[in-house]
Amino acid sequence: MKPGDRLPTQQDLVERFGFAGQTIQNGLAVLRAEGLIESAGNLGNFVTGGEVRENVRDDDIKEIRSQIQALAERVAALESRSESGGA
Repeated sequence: MKPGDRLPTQQDLVERFGFAGQTIQNGLAVLRAEGLIESAGNLGNFVTGGEVRENVRDDDIKEIRSQIQALAERVAALESRSESGGA
C-alpha cells in the first residue's frame, strides 16, 4: 500500500485474518500511534507517508507474528472452554 490508500474496514480485516474485532482495533491503534495510518472518521483509515522503522528485521517480525498467533490460540481455547461450561 502507498500513502493515501484506504485500509480495508475493520470488519473486512476481522474476516480476512480471523482475529477478534478488538484485536484488529488494537492493531490499528498501534499503527496510528506509530504514524503509519491516520483515521478519517467514518471514511476509514488511510496510509500516511510515515516511515517504517528500519531497525525492525524480518526475524523480529516473524517472532512477533508467532507470539501473536500463540496468544490468539490461547484466547480461542479459553473462549471455547468458557462457552462449553468448562473451568
